[in-house]
Amino acid sequence: MIAAPGPVKSESRSGKPDSRIVKSNVPANGQHWLKPEELAKLNSLELRARSVVEGFLQGLHRSPFVGYSVEFSSHRRYGPGDDLRHVNWKLFARNRKLYVKEFDAETNLNLYLLVDNSRSMQCRLGGPLTKFDYAATLAAALASLAVKQRDAVAMGLVSDCITTYLEPSAKPGRWEDCVHLLSQPPIAKVTSISKSLEQAASLARHRGIVVILSDLVDKTDGFSRGLQQLKHRGHEVIVFHILDPWERRMPKEGRMRFVDLEGELEITTDVESIRLAYDKRVDAWCRELNDLCLLQSVDRIELTTDMPPSIALIDYLVRRTS
Repeated sequence: MIAAPGPVKSESRSGKPDSRIVKSNVPANGQHWLKPEELAKLNSLELRARSVVEGFLQGLHRSPFVGYSVEFSSHRRYGPGDDLRHVNWKLFARNRKLYVKEFDAETNLNLYLLVDNSRSMQCRLGGPLTKFDYAATLAAALASLAVKQRDAVAMGLVSDCITTYLEPSAKPGRWEDCVHLLSQPPIAKVTSISKSLEQAASLARHRGIVVILSDLVDKTDGFSRGLQQLKHRGHEVIVFHILDPWERRMPKEGRMRFVDLEGELEITTDVESIRLAYDKRVDAWCRELNDLCLLQSVDRIELTTDMPPSIALIDYLVRRTS
């Protein structure tokens, strides 16, 4: 079992973080998404989230989330314009005719957003936002998208457990509730993904989509058990794995002081002496996380905080609607 590398902050010889930006393709319609440094200038979480959502909605024509049917009623012949997702393909295989499933009622989606606000999420080195601010921007944007299509949104802040939780609701003002929760000062606690996901499985009583936004700095076996419990309850699970660029790929040179934000360890060393071993270990950790997510049919989206949140969302959500 490979332990997750501890979150670090560092000081280079120059004392300044790397300001390079990961380049992304501009959408074909010519829209220009906010660059990370531009997004960081929006001091309000509400403004950051709105900028992401407005850009996303301009290029999206289908909902990225789909609600669940309550009760099957009957079949009818397929007609032009019917959603192919509701075609009974087993029936088609038997008699070569297209029939659509009809339901007595449709529920709106329950979207459960779990945002890590442990100490390690306060890391900010190679990106314009802390990992928590980046996660909060994505979470607020996802909540806004769900509210716009009248889905119920729940939100929990997690560290060593779920410290604060908003029950699922589609009432007016739900998005403002989420923004207010995300704007609270972070709690200086360590990460316990396994305990938090165990709690989430008991709190998320109705089947829906569970979105985890975290740096996943915890033991991978506990994370795997937490995913199993959520999947056992019938949830779809999406993991946004958020890292600082310097955590994911160490700079090539410099003398730095590394501080474990969830412990007491401090190490000062030359980057050149540890970079290859560090990068190799982080690569192995990310592969392990990816493999266990694939095994449980969980989407894992790895992001670094120098990537524009709008690009991160549109890349993933458009794939859901294609």
